Amino acid sequence: MMTVRALIFVFCILFSNSIFSQNTQIVYLSGTDAAHTVDWDFYCTDGQNSGEWTKIPVPSNWELQGFGTYNYGHDWKKANIKLGKEHGLYKHEFEIPASWKGKTVNIVFDGSMTDTEVKINGKLAGEIHQGAFYRFKYDISKLLKYGKINLLEVDVAKHSSNESVNQAERQADFWIFGGIFRPVFLEVLPGSHIKRAAIDAKADGSFKSFIELNGPGLGYSVAVQLFDLEGNQMGQTIRDKIEDGNVEKWISGKFENVKSWNPEWPNLYDMKISLKKGEEVLHETTERIGFRTVELREHDGFYVNGEKVVFKGVNRHSFWPETGRCLSEEHHLTDIRLIKEMNMNAVRCSHYVPDKRFLELCDSLGLFVLDEVTGWQNSYDTIVGPKRVKETILKDENHPSVVIWNHGNEGGWDFANEKGFHEYDIQKRPVIYPWLLRNGADTHHYPAYNYAIGRYINGNDPFMAAELLHGLYDGGLGAGLEEYWKKYQSSPLHAGGFLWVLADEAVLRTDLEGTVYDGDGNHAPDGILGPHREKEGSFYTVKEIWSPVQVKPVTINRRWNGKLFLENKFIFTNLKDCSFEWKAIKTGFDKTENEITGKGTCQSPFTEPGETAAIKVNFGKALQKADLLLFTANDPHGNELYTWSWPVIQTDEKAAELIKMIAGNPSEIEVSESEKAVTVSIPGLEVSLSKMNGTLLSVKNRKGVVSFTGGPVPAGGNTEITDLQWSKEPGKNFTFEITTNNYPEKIKWTLEKNGLLLLEASPLQNELRDIDFFGISFNYPEEKCKGIKWMGRGPYRVWKNRIKGSNMGVWDKTYNNTVTGESFNNLVYPEFKGYHGDLYWAIMQTTESDFTIISETPHLYFQLFKPEKPKHLAGGTHPPFPEGDISFLYEIPAIGTKFKQPEALGPGSSKGYFRGHKGDEGYPIKVWFDFRSKE
Repeated sequence: MMTVRALIFVFCILFSNSIFSQNTQIVYLSGTDAAHTVDWDFYCTDGQNSGEWTKIPVPSNWELQGFGTYNYGHDWKKANIKLGKEHGLYKHEFEIPASWKGKTVNIVFDGSMTDTEVKINGKLAGEIHQGAFYRFKYDISKLLKYGKINLLEVDVAKHSSNESVNQAERQADFWIFGGIFRPVFLEVLPGSHIKRAAIDAKADGSFKSFIELNGPGLGYSVAVQLFDLEGNQMGQTIRDKIEDGNVEKWISGKFENVKSWNPEWPNLYDMKISLKKGEEVLHETTERIGFRTVELREHDGFYVNGEKVVFKGVNRHSFWPETGRCLSEEHHLTDIRLIKEMNMNAVRCSHYVPDKRFLELCDSLGLFVLDEVTGWQNSYDTIVGPKRVKETILKDENHPSVVIWNHGNEGGWDFANEKGFHEYDIQKRPVIYPWLLRNGADTHHYPAYNYAIGRYINGNDPFMAAELLHGLYDGGLGAGLEEYWKKYQSSPLHAGGFLWVLADEAVLRTDLEGTVYDGDGNHAPDGILGPHREKEGSFYTVKEIWSPVQVKPVTINRRWNGKLFLENKFIFTNLKDCSFEWKAIKTGFDKTENEITGKGTCQSPFTEPGETAAIKVNFGKALQKADLLLFTANDPHGNELYTWSWPVIQTDEKAAELIKMIAGNPSEIEVSESEKAVTVSIPGLEVSLSKMNGTLLSVKNRKGVVSFTGGPVPAGGNTEITDLQWSKEPGKNFTFEITTNNYPEKIKWTLEKNGLLLLEASPLQNELRDIDFFGISFNYPEEKCKGIKWMGRGPYRVWKNRIKGSNMGVWDKTYNNTVTGESFNNLVYPEFKGYHGDLYWAIMQTTESDFTIISETPHLYFQLFKPEKPKHLAGGTHPPFPEGDISFLYEIPAIGTKFKQPEALGPGSSKGYFRGHKGDEGYPIKVWFDFRSKE
């Protein structure tokens, strides 16, 4: 928190450095962001801590500071929930230097929720501002006491007196807060000054600028200079006269040798515009700009700098659990870095205008931005609406990142208010209506895979879902994205999509005992990230699918020729500017670590966007000892795009190696029988199998019982035992064979003299339809499991329609009971429970005795217990699981979204189908168990 003394110091520095300058001076009355605040006097009229004057940090949302009433936007229609309509009264004193007399002093609010009345020294600064997310200002020059202390009083009403504002902002599907949540500052300008400088800078270096003055003058001129970010002037100064008496001026020109702006190469410049009278500089203002050209070509697509753009984006709320909509520099940076880490190039600011600082960072780090005027599913009226449109454009017009204006969301518009965009935006950026086909773009939300007749890939207009694959818990988002994307890319009208949403919006409730993070049931946990930006599994799926470098499918083994074929999915970047590296790994096992058997870099191929090229991995003899090959693509700025991994060896090869490693000395096997069981043993191990069905009844080793029992039983089918036989010849292994009338037709247990137990279940021969899962299951008490180390796809669980993003490797994770989107007070990722892919081996870490599982079956899924069902289940976000605790499966289910069952997400999300034939040489489930105590 910034102290008053520190604030005065900043004030004095700003003043002393600029007293003889004609630049705009900015003096903060509040703090600059959530991490740097200033205490003001505060009085809350209702709810928590109401009825007395106290202090509050500014900027902030008052609920998060322990005042007022928490409400989610849907609460207005719930009779049992109090709808907080409190006011927040603010007071703050500030000193104005006497030397400011004759200057223009504006007080500027960057965001206040919602109706805001401002008084200076007891007098109204202007009309009450209505609308929560917009920059507004008042000229208070005539209300100030120069050389004296001045009093600022602000009355903020959480709900508006204008019902259309409430319907647009307060009755929405997001948290609604109160308070001055963005900075408040003084803007100090010379008596004659530039009131507005709108700039349209094109990719070829040409520009035009609309200059608006605060008043007319005689003998005025304007000069435009361009500087790179090191302060070097680019080209010559461009000058033009302003006709006497005019307050508006258009000026244009062209700068040579400028680099255009795009998200892959976010080149920026400072444009200084000076208002002069003769040789005297009256006022200078500097705008940081990028040169880029934006077009929406009818029946074609969105173009930036002449290149067709595919937006790979996400919807983002301005939100942090402990600060609400009041954000810090680090919050903005965190979100932008994570968005770019997922290989996204765009963000939609849903459902309101973002902080100015967020846009500045999108400019410099490189993201396309869809800037949205609020209106969730209802609109501002034609009195308030045009004012909010104007404020949006005047604040954000010069940001190169802003390439599209969104006029509301899902019906949250009045078409009559659109004209304001065209009137004020000199760049004439496209104006879209998220979920409509209008103004040349189809932005329908949450399309099913087979959508639609005459629209999207079957339509005549560029299409992009402004909201795509509605996440909830672990559903949607990455799940289903691969098939959608492949289908959409088949159309030249494909313009991209924006996933819903970046992060779970769970807020810290200061009105409840303890530390409670509240996502309002299933309304807010829709993110790819947790509320504190914890990465869910879909994060890596999106990262792989949307990587601008794609690797064509390839099989890698020890006879591989070293060629990978790379597709360049960049828009503006040649692969020659990227870097590529590889690593071969011999995997560790149990207590041993991975060993690098070779590594190196690859020559970057000259490959333009849209082209495919071969790249050579010169691995020498590195693969002869390796189990895995890793290949990494890095962008021109050194950021990892993705690391792919492939197994070099088959599961049966790795199994043979491990079995040889862990096998004990041969011992004679002893067999005994009871009425219900056959018990076989060697020194240190005893295994009992049911004489009724061949299932595992008990396992004991030197440490005691290992509670792995109850299988194998079919997962996803029914069967009846037709025959059981067991045998043990002297000096031989013990075998127990089970025959059934359905899958698996043959099951065979073998206890070898070396102490290892082998299970073989014959492959499916007949036809099965509409399969959720298929394989065999066992039981193990969840409470006795401490963790797992395994080789396979990880570290996150997988679903049938979310395999991408999970990489081959050796992974280790501790038991947790995370319920994605609900366990906000103990949110541990990756989740422990669920389906895992491509099992090679696993060591179950337990409170009893660790045991090892080794698979010989390729592409075998491994179920590890059942995730708990979320309390507020919706759509297809809780797929089925087998009855058992630990399963080995050929097939697993897909996961759906908040609004759709998996079957609506494409063929790859549908239920499974299998048909075999007699004579097929299929792949039995063949799994080894080592239950022996390691001590």
